[in-house]
Amino acid sequence: MTDHTATTALPPVADRTAFQAELDRLRAREKAHTREGDAIAAARRRLPMVEVDGRTGLTGPDGPLTLLEAFEGRRQLVAYYFMWHAGRPAADQCEGCTWCATHVAELAYLHSRDITYAVLCQGPYAEGARYRDLMGWTVPWYAAPPASLGTLLEGRHVGMMHLVCYLRDGDRVFETYWTTDRGVEVMDNSYALMDLTAYGRQETQEDSPAGWPQPWGAGPDGVLRRDGRPIAQWSRLADGRSDALS
Repeated sequence: MTDHTATTALPPVADRTAFQAELDRLRAREKAHTREGDAIAAARRRLPMVEVDGRTGLTGPDGPLTLLEAFEGRRQLVAYYFMWHAGRPAADQCEGCTWCATHVAELAYLHSRDITYAVLCQGPYAEGARYRDLMGWTVPWYAAPPASLGTLLEGRHVGMMHLVCYLRDGDRVFETYWTTDRGVEVMDNSYALMDLTAYGRQETQEDSPAGWPQPWGAGPDGVLRRDGRPIAQWSRLADGRSDALS
């Protein structure tokens, strides 16, 4: 919980006219940023693609399946590669992947554009599925065994979070884009909303005025944990769900 009494620094107070003038100057930069984002997205749509083996094996709730089958018949697939610490308890699982995955819930809009979303866990299916149940996620969840990860993440660091986009042409599968680290922030809206507020993300690495609250990142839990667990786990435990993964 945030100690609001410790917050003493505030933005300067201005009248409405001065406030609006400063906001208008910032708005010009925001619009330029939006237009640049549109231009980058246009360039992304013009990238070449590389073929991957659609027969690459995954494991799902009904047993073995292929990457091609994970498309669920749609033309495109967005796959989030969830980091996994095999044999470790729920509290030790990746806080960043938990943060990102928790934000993706309603898939109807993606489906309406012929896009499937799925999580590919980089660990045993049984453990990952129990974690999915703990978190209450309903999105498609599969496990990618080590041999498959070597194919699917060729040339990249297996074990990191990745967001990868695929396109299907009949039975052929092509990779069209991938990103990792801060690139996966597109999955969450919490940071985007925090960035609109006066105090921002309140993280130690942010460029903020002197005196701004920045308690996140300074302690042993970092920015996405509290009291030794990924933040989103606490509400699930409060609901009485078991965090046993074995």
